[in-house]
Amino acid sequence: MGGSGRKGAGLLLGLLALAPAAAAERTRQAALYPQDARREMGGADHARFPGAGILYCRRPDGVPQKAAAAWLVGAPDLVVLNAHNFRDRRLDVTRQVADCHFQIAGRNYAFVAGSLKLGTAPGATRLHITDDWALLRLAEPVLGAPAQPVPQVPDLPVGPASLPVTMVSPAGHENFRGGSSLEDCVIRQVDPPEEDAIRRVRHDCNNGYGGSGSGLFDASGRLIALQSASLSMNSRRAFDAEFHYGSALLFEGDLLAAIRAATEPESGARRTGP
Repeated sequence: MGGSGRKGAGLLLGLLALAPAAAAERTRQAALYPQDARREMGGADHARFPGAGILYCRRPDGVPQKAAAAWLVGAPDLVVLNAHNFRDRRLDVTRQVADCHFQIAGRNYAFVAGSLKLGTAPGATRLHITDDWALLRLAEPVLGAPAQPVPQVPDLPVGPASLPVTMVSPAGHENFRGGSSLEDCVIRQVDPPEEDAIRRVRHDCNNGYGGSGSGLFDASGRLIALQSASLSMNSRRAFDAEFHYGSALLFEGDLLAAIRAATEPESGARRTGP
């Protein structure tokens, strides 16, 4: 998505030309920006950023493969991830929930197939950056791995910014050698609210396929944004707020309201949907 913001523009996903598997150095250098400070997550990182999980989905041949990052948030059975894992920018179905599962702390968990809640409004015809979120329930609660706390509304003014963040990518990127990654980077701009009263932030964090749903954390370790899309992921060009940047949506508006509603104390029967 360019600098024009919403105005009918659909969700644009960056294009990635995969380097040969044997060319490890070329793969490492296949970054969004000239600088690439990504490193693989270690045990201490998982403790610092709880709730980090991976969405796995079956290929047409039935083999499960990594699809994106996903987060256990606020409850042991609530997963937050991108809507574009299941819908394209025209909102056509691209995957069925039943073909996917959530992995965290080395264990796999099935989703409740009918629990998918998309960020798009009823009657919407396009998927935009700021409604590119979804909630799913797990068929059973996660054991042995804590959930990420429910986010708080980020205190960020609209306009140019210089906010240090850490981009945490539990599913890694196909243009990075490690199976997971994190990187210290910067939010450079906060756009006005769009769909769902949610703002987009433009950042200089490196990204690649598999990085969708990565979390952006502030210096205090709070989850503030969810990665959605990046432009020209292998171009290695300098950040440009109009033409070359990564896009994430802030945890606010309808997304935060939906998480709060889904994590309120239960009364009566166990919920089957967000």
